[in-house]
Amino acid sequence: MHKDELLELHAKMVAIMEQFREMDDIDASAFDPYDELDVTPEDVHKSKSEHKHAVFVLGNALAEVMSDDEFSDAGRIGKRMAELAEDAESKL
Repeated sequence: MHKDELLELHAKMVAIMEQFREMDDIDASAFDPYDELDVTPEDVHKSKSEHKHAVFVLGNALAEVMSDDEFSDAGRIGKRMAELAEDAESKL
């Protein structure tokens, strides 16, 4: 995936996150790990690796707020996103 495509994906995922944050029944603290990264789609000067890591961390948070438990489809996706985020972080 090219960096511009990754930035576009990152932006779309942030838009989804913002929709979830507006919901009353969603724990907004689920997105704290993503917020702590301080990497947004507008940060075009940041490396592709940093954006990739941010996408995986955000993907994990999105899956977490959508899952009923760790064995649901979203729960399994969240677990995989966490593994990918850890791998991406090790390559920063």
